[in-house]
Amino acid sequence: MNTKHIQLHIDELILHGFAPGDRYRIAESLELELKRLLAEQGTPPLLRENQALTQIDAGSFEVAPNSRPEAVGTQVAYAIYRRLKR
Repeated sequence: MNTKHIQLHIDELILHGFAPGDRYRIAESLELELKRLLAEQGTPPLLRENQALTQIDAGSFEVAPNSRPEAVGTQVAYAIYRRLKR
């Protein structure tokens, strides 16, 4: 079986309006959701080009008041994945 490996390193994630204490839970959820999206939906075009991406602007999204950090991380993962599919 031929297995492909993707190494994705997020050096900095800028989110405004969230409690600093939630950053690790947001990051963990983001990582898990991105892994799931890549496994289930495949490698997006921008990652197939074997080029280092220095910056990705995933845009903005709305978060319901009092959203759990895990839900925020999932939304961030979807936003990043959508951007990579362009």
